[in-house]
Amino acid sequence: MGVILDSSEIIALERNRGMVESLVAGREDEPFGISVVTVAELLHGVERADTEPRRLRRQAFVEKVIEMIPIFPFDVGTARIYARVWASLVQRGFTVGAHDLIIAATAISLDYTVITSNLRDFEKIEGVRLEVREG
Repeated sequence: MGVILDSSEIIALERNRGMVESLVAGREDEPFGISVVTVAELLHGVERADTEPRRLRRQAFVEKVIEMIPIFPFDVGTARIYARVWASLVQRGFTVGAHDLIIAATAISLDYTVITSNLRDFEKIEGVRLEVREG
């Protein structure tokens, strides 16, 4: 079994000026990675930086993440899970953002656990295993 790191964990690390390596410390023998949508979210954060020094710092951090952490695609199999989970949420009267649904569907497709601090949305999704990283 492996883990998918949610965007919230990577963003928190960047804000605290942590090292990318700490994201997987102690889990080096366990499969891990991030969803391709997490890459898009991180790159979006680079583009939205309000100062040039902040943009450069974020860009260096994000490029290190992309270099060091495997990236899982959003493929047809994951899209099928995404559609099933989305329909289930709608039937139960819940909404979850598309990005979190993609991350959850990716984790479900791989039988991985999502490491997140965003329990509010992920808890609504049936079939996804969650782990909250201790601060």
